[in-house]
Amino acid sequence: MVYLSERTFFSVCTMNGNSVILTSAYLAPIEYYTKLYAYDVAYIECFDHYMKQTYRNRCMIASAGGLQTLTIPTEKSKEAKCFMKDVRISDHGNWQHVHWNAFDSAYRHSPFFDYYADEFHAFFTRKYEYLYDFNWDLCQWVCEQIGIEGRMLATNDYIACPEQVDDFRERIHPKKDFAQTDTDYIVRSYYQVFDMKLGFLPNLSIVDLLFNMGPESLLILRDSCVRQHPNV
Repeated sequence: MVYLSERTFFSVCTMNGNSVILTSAYLAPIEYYTKLYAYDVAYIECFDHYMKQTYRNRCMIASAGGLQTLTIPTEKSKEAKCFMKDVRISDHGNWQHVHWNAFDSAYRHSPFFDYYADEFHAFFTRKYEYLYDFNWDLCQWVCEQIGIEGRMLATNDYIACPEQVDDFRERIHPKKDFAQTDTDYIVRSYYQVFDMKLGFLPNLSIVDLLFNMGPESLLILRDSCVRQHPNV
């Protein structure tokens, strides 16, 4: 199964049926990927105003020292407000090298890291100008590895309250308690490299699930959804 990705810009007004709208996100948490699993169509917003301290440019992983946040630096816009699609990645701090070393250190002893490492590493050697493009390509790759099927479409405008679509753009947020904002998501535990030391850490970046569980990641996503895909 492959998650079908289309980079044509799609009007929010045409949304209907079993669909969800999400923000762009950097290696988003498991909660986010349960939406990609459960819905036929996922619209990825690109005309929202970029906000820092969100999943748009950060992910969270489990390191030997505990929860670790990895943040992609972005260029300061000349405009007071900048559309997500126009946010440029900064080269500040050699972030790609830093992030790759963090992933390698955290997951080199996980069961499936070696299997995915070469393709995953390529994203941290390739130069991307726009954050939206980087997030999109990473998300598509993750969906292909896990076997999530569906369609991922970019929006071509912004509607604050779209009809006939479930809106999780601001509900999936690192500063919000998912237990309160998303009752469709159920935490399911799985093996983690440092669980004997740290205990189980819920709702980490999707790569934590992928590197630890490999092909069984799809089963964890399925069991984490209250809302099930209609074909299940």
